[in-house]
Amino acid sequence: MYSHDTQIRVRYGETDAMGVVYYGIYPLYYETGRTEMMRHLGFPYRKMEDLGIIMPVISMECRYRKPARYDDLLTVRTIVREMPETRIVFDYEIYNEQEMLVNEGRTTLVFIDSKKGRPVRMPEYLVSVLKPCFYENPGSK
Repeated sequence: MYSHDTQIRVRYGETDAMGVVYYGIYPLYYETGRTEMMRHLGFPYRKMEDLGIIMPVISMECRYRKPARYDDLLTVRTIVREMPETRIVFDYEIYNEQEMLVNEGRTTLVFIDSKKGRPVRMPEYLVSVLKPCFYENPGSK
C-alpha cells in the first residue's frame, strides 16, 4: 500500500450559498490528490504524457460524510492499495482540521497508449517506485 497526503484550503468559490463545499468539487480534490501523489513519486502526469501514456478515469465513487466549509484546511489522503498493472485504483479520504472524515472516494484510471488508443501496462519507472510498497524486499528485515 502507498499513501500520500495533500492539503487544500477550501476557497469561497468552491462553496454553495450555505458556505459548504459544493458536492461537485470533490472530484477536483481527488484529482489534486492523485496529481500530487504522482509528482511526489517522481513521475508527474506531464512526464507520463511526454512518454505517450494518458490516464483517463473510467469510474468514480464519492461518499459525503460531513460538510466541509469555506476556509477549512483539508487533508486529501490518496491511497493505492493494490499494485497496478493496466489499471490503477486510487482511494481518497478527506479530513478536516479536527481530523474528522468528511469525504471518501475512489477513482479507477487506465494506462492508455495515446497513439494507439489501447491499454498498456504501467510504465516501468512507476513499477520500480511502487513495487517496494507492495512486496517485501527479501534482502531486508
